[in-house]
Amino acid sequence: MNKTPFSSAFRFQLFCLLLAVAASGLMGRTAVGANSLGKVVPGFELPDHLGKSHTLAEFADSKLVVVAFLGTECPLAKLYAGRLQAIADDYAAQGVAVVAIDANRQDSLRELAAYVHRHELKYPLLKDQANRVADLFGAERTPQVFVLDQQRAIRYQGRVDDQYVVGIVRAHADRQDLRIALDELLTGQTVSEPVTEALGCIIGRVREPEASSNITYSQHVAPILQANCVDCHREGEIGPFQLTDYDEVSGWGEMVVEVVREGRMPPWHANPKHGEFANDRSMSEADKQTIYKWVAAGCPEGDSSEVPPPREYTEGWQLARQPDVVFAMPMPFEVPADAGQQGVPYQYFEVPTNFEKDTWIEATEVQPGNPQVVHHTIVYAQPPEGRRRRDWIFLSAYVPGLRADGLPEKSAKLVPAGSTLIFEMHYTPVGSPQTDVTKMGVLLADPATIEREVVTVEVGNTGFEIPPQDSAYEVTATSRPIAEPVTLLSMSPHMHLRGKAFRYELVTPNGDREILLDVPAYDFNWQTRYVLKEPRVLPAGAVIYCRALFDNSPDNLANPDPNASVRWGDQSWEEMMLGFFDVMMPRDDSRRAGAKSVSTGLDIVGLFDTADADTSGGLDREESKAHPLVHQHFDGIDTNHDAQLQLGEILTAVAKLR
Repeated sequence: MNKTPFSSAFRFQLFCLLLAVAASGLMGRTAVGANSLGKVVPGFELPDHLGKSHTLAEFADSKLVVVAFLGTECPLAKLYAGRLQAIADDYAAQGVAVVAIDANRQDSLRELAAYVHRHELKYPLLKDQANRVADLFGAERTPQVFVLDQQRAIRYQGRVDDQYVVGIVRAHADRQDLRIALDELLTGQTVSEPVTEALGCIIGRVREPEASSNITYSQHVAPILQANCVDCHREGEIGPFQLTDYDEVSGWGEMVVEVVREGRMPPWHANPKHGEFANDRSMSEADKQTIYKWVAAGCPEGDSSEVPPPREYTEGWQLARQPDVVFAMPMPFEVPADAGQQGVPYQYFEVPTNFEKDTWIEATEVQPGNPQVVHHTIVYAQPPEGRRRRDWIFLSAYVPGLRADGLPEKSAKLVPAGSTLIFEMHYTPVGSPQTDVTKMGVLLADPATIEREVVTVEVGNTGFEIPPQDSAYEVTATSRPIAEPVTLLSMSPHMHLRGKAFRYELVTPNGDREILLDVPAYDFNWQTRYVLKEPRVLPAGAVIYCRALFDNSPDNLANPDPNASVRWGDQSWEEMMLGFFDVMMPRDDSRRAGAKSVSTGLDIVGLFDTADADTSGGLDREESKAHPLVHQHFDGIDTNHDAQLQLGEILTAVAKLR
């Protein structure tokens, strides 16, 4: 059944721009200074998606004309198509007409027709094949709107409203810019904010390639895209458009440069100075420069025979074999075209496993029924006696570009008998109604072959309170000392909208510290699992230390309320501080199925760092007063008698208390 398992509704703000903000990163800005305000637009004539010709003169009786530049594949343009129709309906009786123009070289009339049908548009959508009208207006982005008065002078240009900013999805619009401009003009007023920043995708203009360029799509760019982008940007996947042929790619050339240069694509947030990861999506600097030079040269195609053959992708299940068991959501979920200010709440679906005994699982794959709208999925196993969320066993996940979740040879996860699966679903609207039934395929393991158990554990802090206006509030957590050596496989940090940065450290029993993962610019839109290239053993007595930074200031444009004090909670306007990680340990049949070998303990490392005021790496007697128990036992902890308590000495003392 569809279930919300918490006393308060587990609702997250709408991330309508998954594809624009995160999955594709294809959202940008138009400089406010590049404006055409006051310019009188002469007549123009363009065909619509059916080939019928339309002119500006058709709207001679309209007091105002809204000209909106749109694109069929731009995620933001998809979301605003319906909003523009609502504006057209609301203002028609007041003499306002709306006309849309597609100036993208890569958008065909067939695609325009599908766009009109999908979004149920009644206003005309015209094709500006040679960009002449876009040039006339000075249009640069989709969506970008212009309001013409009765003399057809531009009186407003920019965005429809201010809900979306680069890389950020806000819960709602604070200012309905287009509606305000129309209201002011209709009442004879001057537009109070006549120019606003247009956000969206760069218009794919027709360009003349440089014949002398030694960098071509066929020989140089296509292989880079195949290696870095096509996993998501191909038919049937989450990328909002395909990057598999020259015409499509060249039309998106300038947009690709922008998102690569700004680090939004490919999506990878780990600091390269710390750790090597098997699923590293980052693009090499050499490949970036190749793309920049190619676009600067006008996107020359080159010899099409040099394009490498398309990569082959496994259709259907990507597991090593067909799944032994498939679990699916018990009912379809209808994703609305636009979820409004509150967004689509997280959805929870219960699916019984019907496992009559503890069951070993060697691999899983979460397969979204509709990749367009599934932002991410987490599947938990809820043991029969584990009604609290902290008792749930993290089993598998889906994020764009990662689906099959295999484990090292002779290892598996153990699911308790009688468990119920919880499908945690995060959906993002795409401007038209959609339906999803996500499922998970499972490969069962032969118990006789399993030598090691894999468990997803977490270290977190639930006791924080982030003050208003704080741009870098620190929250830390330390695990209990690890009782027996375990092997670390991966790490997955988790915070909400105020999350700013996250770091994992390994602290050994002697106090040595090593950064395992550093995420300096955390992005809630990407629930990334960082898989170590080489698994590593965490020694007994060591601890995992997690440090998170939160931005509760107005500078964080995703911040729901910079004036609020923020505590732990399930909703996105609240916060979480969790460092998930997968560990592997020797099989022990006496251990309870799903038992977590690492858990949160006293925040020893965080307390030590806070007390070490002079950052000397040791606490003198005065500094130890910050923690009365440590101060009381100073001499007993100071085993080397140097009048300084090193972190290793404190860890050793704590370990003896266990």
